[in-house]
Amino acid sequence: MDHHDEQIAQGRRLLVATPDAGLRRSLTGRLGASGHAVEAVATGAEAVRLLGQRRFDLIVMDVDIPDLRDLSRHRPTLTERPPILCVASCESLDQLVPEIGTGVADYVTKPCRAAELLARVQVLLRAAGPARGPVLRYADLVLDEVVYQVWRGDRRLEVTAAQYRLLRHLLLNAGRVLSKEQLAWQVWGESRPANTVERLMSRLRVTVDRAEPALIHTRRGFGYWLGEAGSGM
Repeated sequence: MDHHDEQIAQGRRLLVATPDAGLRRSLTGRLGASGHAVEAVATGAEAVRLLGQRRFDLIVMDVDIPDLRDLSRHRPTLTERPPILCVASCESLDQLVPEIGTGVADYVTKPCRAAELLARVQVLLRAAGPARGPVLRYADLVLDEVVYQVWRGDRRLEVTAAQYRLLRHLLLNAGRVLSKEQLAWQVWGESRPANTVERLMSRLRVTVDRAEPALIHTRRGFGYWLGEAGSGM
């Protein structure tokens, strides 16, 4: 486990949703420096997509996000409901509706200072109890980094150590095409023949994609990617 992975294991997974690019950068940088893994998005649709893929410990939601009202029609079913810290103008306080199916635990009013918002985040995280180990998720595919186990829905997948490392890297880079050379370095720490990666990927696909829809795909001439077929690759 490298230094970055150690930080995530000690921190929390946070989702920041705000159309304010400056606030996104500020929160991502300062919360990341505190050891948290932060995903920052600009729209409600992006927030819903990420909530359907992996678990978060806290959501920071700007109520001025452009498609907030649409979230009630597309909100995911969450087995674990993280608390929401809302960022709202004073005149919007009566609109703090849990559109994405979770409760509003606290709010800060605009214009807000980053230091105040970060302090509220830390209070809510302390109230949530000790951090748990990270769980990587995409759709119904779940990888638990504490017990080193993988599930597809309610089915536990039997994977080798090399398959586990390969799948973990695909999950961390969901939606991104990765070359065989990149994957070889992530799995073995060195370059390997292309057909070695191909054989490992083929065996992993048999295990993961036994159920529909298929999540591991080939982009001929470029490499492999993990995601749903209609997600844009």
